[in-house]
Amino acid sequence: MAGKGRVTVRDIAAEAGLSIATVSRALNQHPNVTPKTRELVEQAAERLGARDPRRPGSRRSSLGGAVFVRCPYVLTDYFGVIVSSIAETLDRHDRRLVLNAGEAAQDADVLPGLPDVAGVGGAILILPPESGSELVRLSATGFPFVVVDPRTVLPRDIAGISAAHASGARQLTAHLAKLGHTRVGVIGGPREWLASSARMDGHTAALADAGVLPDARLVRYMQPTVEHGYRAAGELLDLPERPTALVAFNDKAAVGALQAATERGLRVPDDLSIAGFDDIDLSRATFPQLTTVRQPLQEMGRMAVSLLNRLLEQHEVEALHVELATELVVRGSTGPVPSRR
Repeated sequence: MAGKGRVTVRDIAAEAGLSIATVSRALNQHPNVTPKTRELVEQAAERLGARDPRRPGSRRSSLGGAVFVRCPYVLTDYFGVIVSSIAETLDRHDRRLVLNAGEAAQDADVLPGLPDVAGVGGAILILPPESGSELVRLSATGFPFVVVDPRTVLPRDIAGISAAHASGARQLTAHLAKLGHTRVGVIGGPREWLASSARMDGHTAALADAGVLPDARLVRYMQPTVEHGYRAAGELLDLPERPTALVAFNDKAAVGALQAATERGLRVPDDLSIAGFDDIDLSRATFPQLTTVRQPLQEMGRMAVSLLNRLLEQHEVEALHVELATELVVRGSTGPVPSRR
C-alpha cells in the first residue's frame, strides 16, 4: 500500500494478535466472526495502511471481499467442472463467490465496473470473450484478477492459468503417427483462439517428427460443438482421398465426427480413428470410448484461486502465466491405419 509498503493478511494478523485464519474470515465478512474481532482486524488493517474500502475517503483494500467469477457459458461439462472447483476452493479459503454465468452474460459489459463493485475484492475470468485491450484496461486499474483458459495471448503482467495445449496435441498426433496414420484430419476450434493455434502447432510438430508435411486441405476451423464437429467431419470424410484419422478440438466435436463416420458406414477404429480433447464424461459414454487428451480442469480452478489469493494478499508472484500439463488417454477409438482403403 502507498506510504506503508505491502500489507498482507499475515501482517494484519500479527498487528491484531489474531490467527491468519481469523483475520481472513473477518476480511471476507464471514458470519462466524464476532463484531469485536472484526473491529480489531479493521483497526489493525487501518494502522498498517490497508484501510476498509467501505469507509468514505479510504483506499481500496484487496485483502478481503468476495471473488467475482465470470463464466459466460452454459455450466455443463468443461465449464461446470472448472467453476465447481473454483467454488469449492474459495469456500475452503472462506471467500464468498459472486457468479456471472450463462451465454446471455456474454453481451454484458462487466469488466469496466468491476473495480467499483461493493464487497468484491478480485475476479476470476474463464475464457473471457472480452478483447485483450479490455483486459489491459482492467489491469491498469489495479484490480486483481486471474484469467483461466485465455482466449488470446495475455500480456506478461496479467495472471493466467491454462493447459499445455501444444504438448497435448503433439502427444495425440504422435500416437496416431505411431499407428501408421500420415493423413490426419484436424477439426480445430475457432481460428482466433489461442488454444486452436497452440494445438495446431503441436499437431504440425508431431507430423514433422514423423516426416509428414501438413496439408491445409485436411484442416477445418469451427465452433467446438457436436453439430459443428459433425459438419466438419463430413466435409473431411467426403474428400476424394479421405483422412484415416480425425483429431477434434474437443470431445463434443469428436462425438459429431463419430456420427458422421457412422452415417458413411465407417467403423471406428477399423476404418477410421477419431480422437478428442478434454476428457470430459462424454468421452467415456461413446462406443467405442474416445481416445482424448485430459485437461486438468479441477486443478485449473484450484490454481486460479491460489494465484488470485496471492495477488489479493499482495505477495510477490514471479510466475503469472501458469501452464498445467495435459495427459494422453488412449481408449478404443484409435487403432492402426487401415491396410486397405
